[in-house]
Amino acid sequence: MIATEGIEDEEKWLAEGIAAIQHNAFYMSRALDTNNLREALKYSALLLSELRTSKLSPHKYYELYMRAFDELRKLEMFFREEDRHGCSVINLYELVQHAGNILPRLYLLCTVGSVYIKSKEAPAKDILKDLVEMCRGVQHPTRGLFLRSYLAQISRDKLPDLGSEYEGEGDTVMDAVDFVLQNFTEMNKLWVRMQHHGPVRLKEKLEKERSELRDLVGKNLHVLSQIEGVDLEMYKDVVLPRVLEQVVNCKDEIAQYYLMDCIIQVFPDEYHLQTLETLLGACPQLQPAVDVKTVLSRLMERLSNYADSSPEVLPDFLQVEAFAKLSSAIGKVIDAQIDMPVVGAISLYVSLLTFTLRVHPDRLDYVDQVLGACVKKLSGKAKLEDSKATKQVVALLSAPLEKYTDIVTVLTLSNYPRVMDHLDAETNKIMAKIIIESIMKNDTCVSTADKVEVLFELIKGLIKDLDETATDELDEEDFKEEQNSVARLIHMLYNDEPEEMLKIICTVRKHIMAGGPKRITFTVPPLVFSALKLVRRLQGQDGDMAGEEVPATPKKIFQLMNETIEALSSVPSSELALRLYLQCAEAANDCDLEPIAYEFFTQAFVLYEEEVADSKAQVTAIHLIIGTLQKMTVFGVENRDTLTHKATGYSAKLLKKPDQCRAVYACSHLFWVDDQDGIKDGERVLLCLKRSLRIANAAQQQANVTRGSSGPVTLFVEILNKYLYFFEKGNPQITPGAIQSLIELIKTEMQSDTTTPDSASDAFFTSTLRYVQFQRQKGGLMGEKYNPIKV
Repeated sequence: MIATEGIEDEEKWLAEGIAAIQHNAFYMSRALDTNNLREALKYSALLLSELRTSKLSPHKYYELYMRAFDELRKLEMFFREEDRHGCSVINLYELVQHAGNILPRLYLLCTVGSVYIKSKEAPAKDILKDLVEMCRGVQHPTRGLFLRSYLAQISRDKLPDLGSEYEGEGDTVMDAVDFVLQNFTEMNKLWVRMQHHGPVRLKEKLEKERSELRDLVGKNLHVLSQIEGVDLEMYKDVVLPRVLEQVVNCKDEIAQYYLMDCIIQVFPDEYHLQTLETLLGACPQLQPAVDVKTVLSRLMERLSNYADSSPEVLPDFLQVEAFAKLSSAIGKVIDAQIDMPVVGAISLYVSLLTFTLRVHPDRLDYVDQVLGACVKKLSGKAKLEDSKATKQVVALLSAPLEKYTDIVTVLTLSNYPRVMDHLDAETNKIMAKIIIESIMKNDTCVSTADKVEVLFELIKGLIKDLDETATDELDEEDFKEEQNSVARLIHMLYNDEPEEMLKIICTVRKHIMAGGPKRITFTVPPLVFSALKLVRRLQGQDGDMAGEEVPATPKKIFQLMNETIEALSSVPSSELALRLYLQCAEAANDCDLEPIAYEFFTQAFVLYEEEVADSKAQVTAIHLIIGTLQKMTVFGVENRDTLTHKATGYSAKLLKKPDQCRAVYACSHLFWVDDQDGIKDGERVLLCLKRSLRIANAAQQQANVTRGSSGPVTLFVEILNKYLYFFEKGNPQITPGAIQSLIELIKTEMQSDTTTPDSASDAFFTSTLRYVQFQRQKGGLMGEKYNPIKV
């Protein structure tokens, strides 16, 4: 309620002040129109007296000041025209000093002073010095600030600057600089003193009001930066030391933060680079509550942009040792501000690292030095739990990845993994995913075992559990995505040298085997395929070479893969293990290593017998075994017969009759390989097909008993197609008569009342008969072969 009343009162006081200014402005304008100097001075003094109020907040006072300022512009124009008021500017300068109150007197003095300088009847430096000294008469913070702001406003285009019309005859650039610096110093003192004008309970409100007036003080620095005569030498020797002296000595956190930011923003980048030591030297002297990290971050950002926009200045950065100075300053600030939170320190290192990567990307020692400083700051502390600090560390670690787009460069940074060690398990995973994404995005190949070792240490958050959290508690989808990213990464590890590639495979194996049963189902397959890729390159080596260090040979790799897949089969993930055993068997076949290929097939059959219990999985597995065995050329008669017998036996033992039938007729391909040296055992092919026909018949009868109908004839049509395949391949045991009998059998079955009509089976059979008819009509040898078959 009190606050509301205060606002209402302030509005009322402002309205009264504006009304009084308008009233006196009316009479002043009338006096100006009649060229009545005495009346004009009288009413202008009354008008300006309204600015003596202490009741208004700075925001409201500004509104009042702007009304008065507009009227003063009219008065200044009147003062310029001597023929209108008939008084010389020197006399006018004396006359306005007779005003009763000091505030109106000084406003009028500044206004006439502006005209006096423009008239050039006296040196500009003398008038400016007089005005800046006289303004000390007003020590009320708000009134004094606005008065000096008015002085800065009316004098900015009348400074004795280089090339200015006011330069010369004793007026120098130094005089302009002295005037602006003196006005700046006095304004800053008034601005700082504002915090003591008001009760302590309103401290927050007072600070907000003070912040609203900061630009009045900052304008002086802007004016300084615009003075042409302020070259690097003058900036270094005069301007910066005096401004920084005022900044440090004012001991006010709001003023120090704002003015440091002002210095960085308004003066040229080149000046900052050449005066870096002086500027940075002020930072540890600032109040502990000042947000130095933001000030330094903005300075580094400006310098980085400067280096980006002007590559020719890069030698200057090295010459002034910019990195060393910034690094030292940051260290001093962190040491000086004991209470600075970890997030603040790390954000400073992020800014320094960003600066280093933009200005000195080739200096990896600088990058590692920044990471090392971060490790030092984090050492002795527990894992980071502050989410803001964690984000900053992730930003710190991500910066080199984004800059170099090559993980191999990052892997040479010795402090990189040490920073990662301070992350909690969850963030470690996030960082590991960022690293893998970087590798995949940039198609980076990691080509040495040592680099792979460092890389897998970095991504260990995805490869094994870093804390007590069991993998069961993880979200299933997230877990799959993580492990699939690791699997993709394994394919990016490659070296043309077989020995080094084998070392890479062994390094990866060491890490992923420690990942636990849930992980290896994702990570073992890519490792196996990576090893098999190496085997293909080594085909022809038998691995019996002598020497201290056994080179990479297929035998050695197969032995390693056998152990790896064995671990997978005990997870259990038997179906995946079986597939990998068959892949290895195929690779061993290509390397002409019969004992190894036989061993892999044995392991596959053992898995099938002992671990694969699901009927659907058994069907898939037996077809994989048959398909792989069909392509094998390395086996002698005895080994091949053993494996073929096993495959045929397991096919006939499948649970469902249709599955049995399809597996048995698939086995027929094991006895007829259509290569130059392939097996061609027509009798055993026929035996398989006849056996499958018996099973199909049994399936029809079984369906008749259980459902009252015998089901579709699809199996018979599939077997007919196998007969036609082997008939065309020249199997003497498959005769036109056998095919004719099977066609008649299918037709009979289809016409039977117990057969379930099925459009798909009918279409399949019709298509097969159409094929036979086509072959008959084709003529030639194939036409003669098919001619006896009637459709």
